[in-house]
Amino acid sequence: MNNAILEPEEHVLSTLEKDGSRRWLKPKLSKGKLLRQRRWIAYLLIAIFTALPFVEIGGKPFILLDITARRFTIFGFTFLPTDTMLLAIFMVGVLLTIFLFTALFGRIWCGWACPQTVYMEFLFRPIERFFDGTSGRGGIKKRVPAWRVAAKYVVYFLVCGYLANTFLAYFIGVDRLGQWVRQSPIEHPVPFLVMAFVTAGMMFDFCFFREQLCLVACPYGRFQSVLLDQNSLIVAYDQNRGEPRGKFTKSTGDGQLPVLGDCIDCGNCVTTCPTGIDIRNGLQMECINCTQCIDACNLVMRKIGRAPDLIRFSSQARDRGGKGGLLRARTAVYPLLLVGIATAFLAVFLASKTFDAVVLREVGNPHTMTDDDRVRNLMKLKLTNRSDEPMSLEVSVVEPKDVNIAIREGAMQLGPNESRTYHASVIAPRDAFSLGRADVELQIENEKQVSRSLRFKLIGPYD
Repeated sequence: MNNAILEPEEHVLSTLEKDGSRRWLKPKLSKGKLLRQRRWIAYLLIAIFTALPFVEIGGKPFILLDITARRFTIFGFTFLPTDTMLLAIFMVGVLLTIFLFTALFGRIWCGWACPQTVYMEFLFRPIERFFDGTSGRGGIKKRVPAWRVAAKYVVYFLVCGYLANTFLAYFIGVDRLGQWVRQSPIEHPVPFLVMAFVTAGMMFDFCFFREQLCLVACPYGRFQSVLLDQNSLIVAYDQNRGEPRGKFTKSTGDGQLPVLGDCIDCGNCVTTCPTGIDIRNGLQMECINCTQCIDACNLVMRKIGRAPDLIRFSSQARDRGGKGGLLRARTAVYPLLLVGIATAFLAVFLASKTFDAVVLREVGNPHTMTDDDRVRNLMKLKLTNRSDEPMSLEVSVVEPKDVNIAIREGAMQLGPNESRTYHASVIAPRDAFSLGRADVELQIENEKQVSRSLRFKLIGPYD
């Protein structure tokens, strides 16, 4: 009665002890068919991640997300900040793809392809096991010499430095990255600080934060409740077959076998879990479908002569005795929506021109009068060359015919991938205005007869 705070019977999070201290997870490696498949996929993804910054298509990087220059090259095509429609369509497509993939395969992405899992389980934990000799979930077998701990963190630092530089190559390109690496930090202090910050962030993540990124920071697990349905693929424990669980024994004193399920309560499914959960407690937010518990349990089942797949890929509907299946309302609607999204993206992409043009009004008086009683509006033409070749542009008035336009800078010349703003003077007769407004259409055309039409309103006298 004197204790105002109730003590929990178990830890609230798999990474927290009862007293709130950090519970370090050191999962035991369970070898099996699924681990071999994951390992092949992981190393293939690491190789792709490393190679992509060096791949070029038509002289352009395969992927280059140049944020400072606001140019994004994907699959050899360059997208600009003006491509807002393409960006919006693309993001909707990505969200729908996530919805469809999760509805079909659950959190397979988290356990098999997420960079956090791939690098944590197939790069950093193997390094840790090599230097520390860890086993199980709670600690190490013996005291690790200080030199081995120091060597481990040196290797961690080298790996994080490599990953950080490879990651930066996606945003600055391999050529600029090579210059940064070869130059002294004194010659480029800001890029050096960027590289140091990314390396330090990865050291913090993979050396300290680790599985907590999946459990605490990543929102994908929280989306699980709305993205999964009763037929989505999950890793599940067969309670009907496994319960009641008990220690394995051949017979009782009277020669009769005990009435127990196939689960012998060995705990291997718990000690091998990289997020520290007990899969026998049912579907949990922390489960990332890594399938280590499946390999661990199948190994035990083979040793005691019982059928495998006590823990297996299943669904909530199947666990309740239903048939389940991939074809259902959401898995039929999502692909149809994705086809529509892809069609819209392709239509907008194919309709894009080799240059962009925007007309803006100059700051200051909305209009002035000329000596011959005509109305002058000062405008700005913002032009962007989207091609890799120089471009010459000309502007003309389509309608009304008695409106004249003059570019202050003279000829409009744009270099490859260059954006420039030109200042224009648009002069119209006084009788072209109605209630202080006059509609004008301009045409901007390059030397290859590619043109754009711009419509805007002139401001003039109200009478």
